[in-house]
Amino acid sequence: MAEPRLATEVWVAAYRKRLDLAGIPAFVTAKGDTTAGAVLVKVARMDGTAELFSRRFDLMTDTRKWESIAHGPEAEIDTRIARDRSTDPDLWVIEIEDRHGRHLLDEPGLA
Repeated sequence: MAEPRLATEVWVAAYRKRLDLAGIPAFVTAKGDTTAGAVLVKVARMDGTAELFSRRFDLMTDTRKWESIAHGPEAEIDTRIARDRSTDPDLWVIEIEDRHGRHLLDEPGLA
């Protein structure tokens, strides 16, 4: 059975709170649709590189999960985000700044 969906705005607020409690700086750099917008999470490692995560639906397990969709120079990740936002204005973007690449997306309750 498919999981119930939270409004995107509520999920983003809860995720930012969890990051804050872990001492991980995060910023919403683009707001999308408050109820059903997709979310990209950019993890900037503060060394000129970044990784980009997106939530995908896994047909094998009938669940949503986060997966890395790009990594490399931060400028290239920013270009990818701009391109995605130009075709999907409902897209949210959260930017995390963490030298260790922490994002908490693999923790329970965040899928």
